Amino acid sequence: MSGSTNLTSQYPRLLILSDLWGIERSDWLKYYTEPLSQKFHIQYYDCCELGGVNTSDYTEEVLHRQFVQGGIDRAVAQLTALEREPVHILAFSIGGLIAWKFGLTTGNLQSLYAVSSTRLRHEHQKPRGYLKLFYGANDPFVPEQGWLDRMQIPYKIFSGQEHTLYTSRDFANTIMHEINTGR
Repeated sequence: MSGSTNLTSQYPRLLILSDLWGIERSDWLKYYTEPLSQKFHIQYYDCCELGGVNTSDYTEEVLHRQFVQGGIDRAVAQLTALEREPVHILAFSIGGLIAWKFGLTTGNLQSLYAVSSTRLRHEHQKPRGYLKLFYGANDPFVPEQGWLDRMQIPYKIFSGQEHTLYTSRDFANTIMHEINTGR
């Protein structure tokens, strides 16, 4: 688990949960951490580390399989042990599912901004707290409209965008506005 980027306790806590690549392929993370650290005490978690995922074969297929075959559950258990107070979470891809399940397990989710968390489409129950979902329209695994309607969660789908829309500075600015305004 990486350390925080802002040690000022006067700010609310914001956890940032990685995508399936973890810190290794997260150069884009600075688009979020630098500006958000002005308003939040940030704690970053590498989901590979949380889930005990072996990154020696660093391919999407192998990492994904490890998450699905126990890594998600291990990550939720680890996050639950580490975070005992209510928190805000910004999560990317697999991190969104981990945050969601953390919220269901603990009830300690103040807010969750989940970006490209396509595996949420398999969930039938939602955690308490403010939830907002963001997807690229060209991501083939975006939850279907029926799921979005049933869950009654605010969401935005960005036309012309893929699964990794969150790696762009422009998109990061959009998310930061949402988080800073609570919308």
